[in-house]
Amino acid sequence: MRKWVKINLVPFLFIVVLTSGCQFRKIEKSEDWRVKYEAALQYYEGEDYYRASILFEQILPIVRGLPEGEQVQFYLSYCQYHQNLFLLASHHFKTFYESYGRSEMVQEARYMHAYSLYADSPESNLDQSSSLEALTAMQSFLNRYPDNKFGEEAVNIIEEIQQRLEKKGFDNAFHYFKLKRYTAAIVALDNFKFEYPDSKLTEEADYYKILAQYNIAEKSILSKQSERYSNVREFYEKFIDRYPDSIHISEVEKLYINSLEKIQDLAKK
Repeated sequence: MRKWVKINLVPFLFIVVLTSGCQFRKIEKSEDWRVKYEAALQYYEGEDYYRASILFEQILPIVRGLPEGEQVQFYLSYCQYHQNLFLLASHHFKTFYESYGRSEMVQEARYMHAYSLYADSPESNLDQSSSLEALTAMQSFLNRYPDNKFGEEAVNIIEEIQQRLEKKGFDNAFHYFKLKRYTAAIVALDNFKFEYPDSKLTEEADYYKILAQYNIAEKSILSKQSERYSNVREFYEKFIDRYPDSIHISEVEKLYINSLEKIQDLAKK
């Protein structure tokens, strides 16, 4: 019995799929846009976003200006989104709210435009230009619609993108430290703090500034060492004022004490 089911089930499923495929090709070749429109809606409801998008794209130029045009543009945007074609989805959502500014769905389209850009943005170790675009779009959405059903989620997304951008900025600065380009590291870390003054990573930035400055002082010629160890002392004093409970206190304190001893020894010489 099991053997009979196993043999006959595959041809049966193949016939169903083939019939479905033939039906779609027949609809696709139809010259009646209404047939494609109704079929596309059915495919959409059945979450067959690939076939729905093909039909919607075919009839989109025809239904522009018609009552159905608004729905076709909106559903096509979601078809692209559900297929993880986020940049294409963001483009179509933008086209929707620019074309149908009075639609009751325009607010959702503006949000989904920004959200699609966010969905396409990469992790912090990669280029963040798309994250910046997503941040701008989401902030623009909140400015336009301060009271909306997407508000809480939009705020969370903005915070997440900001953290991602901060991490990227810090990693770029820290890269100089890893390369032992300590002077460039200090400049980059200062630039990071200027750009993200409220970041949780400013403590790490100041910590690595002290380490970088100490390394600079150690590798300097004798005539420059006193001044550069003095900079270590200055960085340390600012650090303990800002972060009295830092986990790095004991380490930077050792560098501070060593710097004071170096300055005293250099003064004797």
